Amino acid sequence: MPPTTSTPPTEQDLLDQEKARREKLARLQESGVNPYPPRVHRTHSIAQALAAYENGELGEEDRLTLAGRMISRRVMGKLSFGHIEDGSGKIQIMVRRDLLEAEKYNQFFKKLLDLGDIISVKGVMTVSRTGEITLLAEDVTLLAKALKPMPDKWHGLKDPEVRQRQRYLDLLANPEVRERFRVRAQMVRAIRDYLDGEGFLEVETPILQPLYGGAAAEPFITHHNYLHQDLYLRISFELYLKRLLVGGYDRVYEIGRDFRNEGISHKHNPEFTQLEFYEAYTDYNGVMARTEEMVAYVVQQVKGDLKVVWQGHEIDFTPPWPRIPLRQAILDASGIDYDQYPDADSLRAIMREKGVDAPADASRGKLIDKLLSLFVEPNLIQPTFLIDYPVDVSPLAKRKPGTKDVVERFEGFVGGMELCNAFTELNDPLDQLERFLDQGRALESGDKEATPVDMDYINALSYGMPPAGGFGMGIDRFAMILTDQENIREVLLFPHLRPEKREEGDQQ
Repeated sequence: MPPTTSTPPTEQDLLDQEKARREKLARLQESGVNPYPPRVHRTHSIAQALAAYENGELGEEDRLTLAGRMISRRVMGKLSFGHIEDGSGKIQIMVRRDLLEAEKYNQFFKKLLDLGDIISVKGVMTVSRTGEITLLAEDVTLLAKALKPMPDKWHGLKDPEVRQRQRYLDLLANPEVRERFRVRAQMVRAIRDYLDGEGFLEVETPILQPLYGGAAAEPFITHHNYLHQDLYLRISFELYLKRLLVGGYDRVYEIGRDFRNEGISHKHNPEFTQLEFYEAYTDYNGVMARTEEMVAYVVQQVKGDLKVVWQGHEIDFTPPWPRIPLRQAILDASGIDYDQYPDADSLRAIMREKGVDAPADASRGKLIDKLLSLFVEPNLIQPTFLIDYPVDVSPLAKRKPGTKDVVERFEGFVGGMELCNAFTELNDPLDQLERFLDQGRALESGDKEATPVDMDYINALSYGMPPAGGFGMGIDRFAMILTDQENIREVLLFPHLRPEKREEGDQQ
């Protein structure tokens, strides 16, 4: 056990250690050792070597070469022990002076190597006196000299700012973080397995777009010098994927990056990973059923159970999930029936009357969304569908039969946050054009999240798009649930962060 009185190294300690490592680097080079050789002849990963030995596939005469980072070392005169680690696991190494040669053992292994150095070890597999499978070294080669010390062994790397800015250190110091991103990768693989098995075709659509659309968000703008054209980083795949339904594909999906020029929070990052799929000849009811089935399949594949613990809550993904009309959910939680307030001014007035901040420039749709965010969303811990949304917040969804201002749309919520969004797709080109024109007028009036008129998309719809259901889900938020994380940055390898604060006098 580590001593409880130990303290982390100071900044001066780290500088001194780095200086000592650079001196060792110089000594290695002076002695003719290349500290960064161009290649290594590794015979097995560590996991492969351990499995082969345990299965009786390696005999006492079988020599193999393993490589990895040296994460521990214990020097005991003529005999030393340590551990090396690669991406598959770790193994103990035993280094004896009589096998390695006295000079190499005394001068190279004991004095010029440091924890964190990446080395290769050639030898035979054995078992130590304590019963641990061990590689008995006959040769040790330096593959990469680490000039900076590893994060403090006992205190680890805990500062979120450092962990997220220098994710490579976080991954080195915290095995549970490495495992978290393996879970994320398994989750994405399971999504693909499900959709591929259901006959969906995975496609790729443009990231740089001449027009943006498919979501209520402000885009990032860039410029193509050769074409003298402003372009937008996509905020959604939607309009391109639905063009493919017009083109004759019945089931398509894409997993990729979207970009939205919005604030940063525990559940928002300006660059995020999205899944969208579109399916012909179904509606939002069919998509709800598919959503439950797909999510349950992924959870079962990744976690081995349909119940997941997230932030102290046991979340049960077993279908079916509750379906609650949005109007009823907001009325029950806030006491406000937005159907009784047909315009922004009247809804704003009742919200203010009840003590809710309602900005003077917010549209009716944005005010409804605020009621949802404040009163309903935080309490939806178990998987829940909210259904039937106002048309003024759903410009791409089909109206519910028998209504004028309600569309067939649902959002899925888990862990107090929106996980997915879907609807019966609007395929009437004339209705879609009118809604685009409404959005265009809102954009001209200063609504930065309104979308421009996409006449090429209208042209595509004019050739006939089959009735369809569409779906979008945030991969990052799903990963938060499956890895028990409350902050989206913990499931992004390299999250966007504010500029690092600099001390006065630092060079810019």
